[in-house]
Amino acid sequence: MRRVAGIDVGGTFTDLLLTEADERGVRVRLAKVPTSAANQAAGVVAAIEAAGVAPADLDLIIHGTTATTNAVLERKVAKVGLITTAGFRDVLELGRRTRPSAYGMTGHFEPLIPREWRREVPERLNAQGEVVTPLDEAAVAREAETLMAAGCEALVIHFLHAYANPTHELRAGEIAARIWPNGYVTLGHRLLSEFREYERGTTASVNAAVQPILDRYVLRLQDDLSARGFARDLLVMNGNGGTVPARVVAQEAAKTVMSGPASGVMAAAATLAQTGLANAITYDMGGTSTDVALIHGGVPEVSAELTIDYGLPIHLPMVDVRTVGAGGGSIASVNKAGMLQVGPHSAGSEPGPIGYGRGGTRPTITDANLLLGRLDPERLTAVKAGVPLAAIRAAFTRELAEPLGMGVDEAAAAVIRLGNVHMSGAIRMVSLSRGYDPRDFVLFAFGGAGPLHAVALARELGIPEVLVPARPGLTNALGCLVADLRQDRVNTVNAPLDTVDMAEVLRLIAAQRESARAVVEAERQEIEETVILHGADMQFRGQTHLIRVALPGPEPTRAGIQAAFEAAYFQRFQVRLPEIRAVLVNLVTSVIGRRRPFPLAALIDPAGRAASAAEAMIGRRDLYADGRWIAADIYARDRLPVGATIQGPAVIQQVDATTVVEPGAVATVDAIGNLRVKV
Repeated sequence: MRRVAGIDVGGTFTDLLLTEADERGVRVRLAKVPTSAANQAAGVVAAIEAAGVAPADLDLIIHGTTATTNAVLERKVAKVGLITTAGFRDVLELGRRTRPSAYGMTGHFEPLIPREWRREVPERLNAQGEVVTPLDEAAVAREAETLMAAGCEALVIHFLHAYANPTHELRAGEIAARIWPNGYVTLGHRLLSEFREYERGTTASVNAAVQPILDRYVLRLQDDLSARGFARDLLVMNGNGGTVPARVVAQEAAKTVMSGPASGVMAAAATLAQTGLANAITYDMGGTSTDVALIHGGVPEVSAELTIDYGLPIHLPMVDVRTVGAGGGSIASVNKAGMLQVGPHSAGSEPGPIGYGRGGTRPTITDANLLLGRLDPERLTAVKAGVPLAAIRAAFTRELAEPLGMGVDEAAAAVIRLGNVHMSGAIRMVSLSRGYDPRDFVLFAFGGAGPLHAVALARELGIPEVLVPARPGLTNALGCLVADLRQDRVNTVNAPLDTVDMAEVLRLIAAQRESARAVVEAERQEIEETVILHGADMQFRGQTHLIRVALPGPEPTRAGIQAAFEAAYFQRFQVRLPEIRAVLVNLVTSVIGRRRPFPLAALIDPAGRAASAAEAMIGRRDLYADGRWIAADIYARDRLPVGATIQGPAVIQQVDATTVVEPGAVATVDAIGNLRVKV
């Protein structure tokens, strides 16, 4: 028997989905435990134990973690020093002359590396990679010793135009390696070999800042698992939607930023493929935030222009996920202007919403759902002793209803409505702002709280259908199970397409392909096939922003690249600019090692299914919708048979999530257990 566990650590819960496969078929075990914020590794071990299996019996663990994302957002990072080209140590702080608040007169920005730890050495290359000023090797050694004496744990070496010629960075890295007490030395060009010194520098800085944190976390997790007998492979999710072996993940730690949200998008893509759909907007609402992404033609949108926080762009290929601070634990309050506000602060898992009974005192979106009958207070996940609804009602009266001059039910409905406004804005960002009409997509709703709000959001945005997967609260863990191994390579060309040396273009593509393939095929025992994708970042001359263009193969022609760029530009902006020259900025290659496919039908247990939807009904309760209380049927999702149809208003409950079918909507169970809701 082969046992594989996908484990995702979220802000509130740690989720596990474990498959057991033998000649009789595939069986699934599930677990959901509170996240241990102080030590995420403890939550991972607890999830394995909750699934009723010993770590020693597992053949493979694929793990998605928020350790690096949280470290950057909370600024709980390692102390980092920077060695850079003389005259350029302030590049990371000057940035692009933007401001924290676009229209504000004040703001606060704290660079990841303080100025006193940014050191300069004489060296200079021009944009063609030619040496203008030789590298002062003695200065490199001297500054590395200075930073080490200052207590810096990690080091970044970032020289101007190293993407064109890495000789100086490589030599400085050799000198620093002899002095530095650990292996936490990041060379900018190795992580990101493309132009734009600011973005390349911030990417390298983020990598160095989280490298020790991720390394210690992975080592601690491996030690905890090894102590319990686990001796097999551990793979870690990357932000590009692929996985990488744990033994090398810390070398490029910045690539794990946003790996948690990426895993959910990969699960959505796998579900769509087995459902026969190609286009979806993914909507993952958890306890602390909501993540939204777009899948077009069955392929998740990938971007190399992620900004994780103000002044911290990370130019690495990642699944393009937009995040808003609206989750089940988002706190509702009345601000100084007397206006209702939802988020960005969250109650998290400790103390959590009031209804969790762990000491929370401030109203949240989850509490509003409890008050309005959308959630069953007796069925809250991982809640041992909740609080009476009267206590939640008293808090809403005190904190919201009285200050706003409205009834408690109205206040709770307003909290949900405002949370939906925040989330619908994120959906518009990934669709309308890129030239996609939401009405051409399915809303793929998951996360512990996503199905509660999905139908209302779809109605507001004109999306005709909502798809809720079989295990919405465990979808990120499923994403770990279905994620492939993936390596991305990027190199700058930055030349007009009509004059670029096509022989050099083909040479770079071949080098990217071989470099990435070597890493992926080192894990060949997990791979069924290898897929190679080629692309280019392009723009019209004089423009700043880039458009990612898919190339048809490993040997593209000049005319083929031009046609692909014009088509992509027209799709995005609905305009053609034949009189302006196109510029080939970056070449991009992705090598994907496809893992064994996971049969999603295994997520549903046919043994417990009722003969009809009526037999799966477990009761009725009042539900507040459209400004009034109405009676809604309550169903046990695990009992719903394939083909069952449910008319709204209704509530469909399961152990990991609750789906609200709003009045006028109709839900149907498809062949692999998805809920398909016509809005």
